[in-house]
Amino acid sequence: MLPLRSVLLVTLVASTAFASNERNKLSVRAILLSEHPGDATHRVYVKGQVVTTLRFEKPVDPLKTKLIGWEGRLEPLAVVRNKVLLEPLHDLDDDEAIPVVVSLVDGTEVPFLLRPPGHNEWSWTDQQIDVFKNHESNAAMHAALLEALKKNDALIEENQRYRKEENSEDHALAALLATGAVVQTPFRVVDRFSGEDGDTKIDAQVLQGKGKVAVVFKLKNVASEQPWSMKSVRLVTLDKGRERAVATRSTVREIAPGGSGVLAFVVDGGAFVDDGKLTSLLLEVYRHDGMRQAYVQLDPALIAR
Repeated sequence: MLPLRSVLLVTLVASTAFASNERNKLSVRAILLSEHPGDATHRVYVKGQVVTTLRFEKPVDPLKTKLIGWEGRLEPLAVVRNKVLLEPLHDLDDDEAIPVVVSLVDGTEVPFLLRPPGHNEWSWTDQQIDVFKNHESNAAMHAALLEALKKNDALIEENQRYRKEENSEDHALAALLATGAVVQTPFRVVDRFSGEDGDTKIDAQVLQGKGKVAVVFKLKNVASEQPWSMKSVRLVTLDKGRERAVATRSTVREIAPGGSGVLAFVVDGGAFVDDGKLTSLLLEVYRHDGMRQAYVQLDPALIAR
């Protein structure tokens, strides 16, 4: 049995420490306006203290462009020629929706609805939205082509990742651990921890295997309304912050209030080697809102034979 202090678990829901890429993904996208009256109002996903720009082909009329019911939640709306700048003072609540009506100098009115980003890992914050009324303009066609290529590249990347994971021993082991089938794996439990922050209860296990280390989180969402989901996981060397691969599996995509779920992570022993020397690793779990929910420091003694 390893010494109890060979690993360290800390729950940090109040922490504002973000990985460099852990704020909601900033996105530039295009919107092609439709003249069909039944089309839904376009949604704009905004985040507190992040500027979102609506960019149009023609100049915007600042006197007729307005936010509705925005007081105390956004900075005053700003119009710069063909651009509208929006900046929430803080994150919008899940049920908040703020209407915006943009009027162009040619009399065209375009309605939008400001919404907070979702809690899923594929959610984003709009950094810029290019709005096109003339679908046949060169700029509109170019934007539509880039959007299609971006979606295609994302699908290709996702399919390649799924195929790689299907053949990955570490992902297979993580799947077994997530379902509780520890006896079917080469791992044994060497440490246990638990923590609670008011919204989430966590029971954690650190497991040791042949040249591999695993961490299993059993989570219970005790929040009254907010579902819990993992936004991302990050494994880095403790000294130099170098990214390392980690296999991840979970029993559920989202944990409803009152519900429970399991996250399992498997780390290959090679991840502990940095510049030819063994080093400690830091496994960080970020929840739906980008906050760091928990971290585990893994000592290289875990892979010692």
